[in-house]
Amino acid sequence: MIVVKVVESRKELNDFVNVPFSLYGKEEPWVPPLKGDFKKYIQGKDNALNCGPNERIVAYKEGTPCGRLLVGINTELNDYKGYKEGYIALYECIDDLEVAKALLGYAESFLQRHGMEKMKGPLSLPAGDDYRGFLVDNFEDPTLVMNTYNKPYYNDQFLAYGMEKYLDCYGYKGMFDTEQRERMEKLIPYAMKRYGFTVEKLDLKNMDREMADVKEVILKAMPEEWDDFMPPTDEEIKLIAKQLLPFADPDFIYIARDKDRNPIGFNIALPDYNQVLKKMNGRLLPFGLFKFLYYKRKINRLRIFVLFVVPEYRRKGVTAAIYFEGLKRGMEKGYIYAEGSTIWEYNRPMQNDALGFADKPYKTYRVYIKSLKHQ
Repeated sequence: MIVVKVVESRKELNDFVNVPFSLYGKEEPWVPPLKGDFKKYIQGKDNALNCGPNERIVAYKEGTPCGRLLVGINTELNDYKGYKEGYIALYECIDDLEVAKALLGYAESFLQRHGMEKMKGPLSLPAGDDYRGFLVDNFEDPTLVMNTYNKPYYNDQFLAYGMEKYLDCYGYKGMFDTEQRERMEKLIPYAMKRYGFTVEKLDLKNMDREMADVKEVILKAMPEEWDDFMPPTDEEIKLIAKQLLPFADPDFIYIARDKDRNPIGFNIALPDYNQVLKKMNGRLLPFGLFKFLYYKRKINRLRIFVLFVVPEYRRKGVTAAIYFEGLKRGMEKGYIYAEGSTIWEYNRPMQNDALGFADKPYKTYRVYIKSLKHQ
């Protein structure tokens, strides 16, 4: 017997968190989150989740938790774009199509009750840039911080339910090696001199100014036709800074400026803390803190989440210059590669820039969509 429950009690919350711990083996590239932080995340205590209705649900088979998902509505995005869409996030399920149908059926009914016409997923929580899509290829390489790993059959479960491909997102892998550094050392100074721009580290002592500049770049660089994005509010910018700063390494976050000191581009990148979390099995205590401090020194991978350049400075070497600064610092610190992800398939400018340091996408993540019938 399969029963789907809305998370209300502490036990149900723990069941939601623990479902994937029973699904993945130690040899798989799934990385367990810190359970305490994850509970805050799924309750909207440190993000924009509660900008619209949402529910966490757990599926039980013969009393055993065997699947989960979060279903919600990004009210702000819907209002801004004129949509009637809901999203699915954080899906996990045993290899049982009936359990999958029970989870997705509940999500569909929830969205129909709220007047939604489409269901998309898996997506990041509102205003997020993490856990987007299902991996559809390359299930062997490591999963970098705040990125997705899933069972291959999740794609089959969504298709069997009637979901269709919406869009793909891509990950690109750029090696930090001497040959690439030497090649860029010849090109980047020329581009910076010709087009009159500089690249500098984010100034952590002047975050209000820096975040205002970041917002200015996003407003100029984000095309209106990007269906799944809207310009961030001041509060969302502050929230992003609050979330990332404790983990940020200023050697990997840069702002590009023109000759008049106007911001023209920026990136957000984080050391791959998954290399640490993999060793901690979801717990900081009693010994996790020591593991964290020990393995933090061994991090040698970088994930680039975001990179924006204003239109008038695209194809002028700004993206390459930002990447070059990270490459130099990374090689000094013993890093071996950076992953740029997840880049939507409609973001051709960023894909073209990524191909400057990678031959082709090395991972593909798929987001699905389903039209909902009116009840």
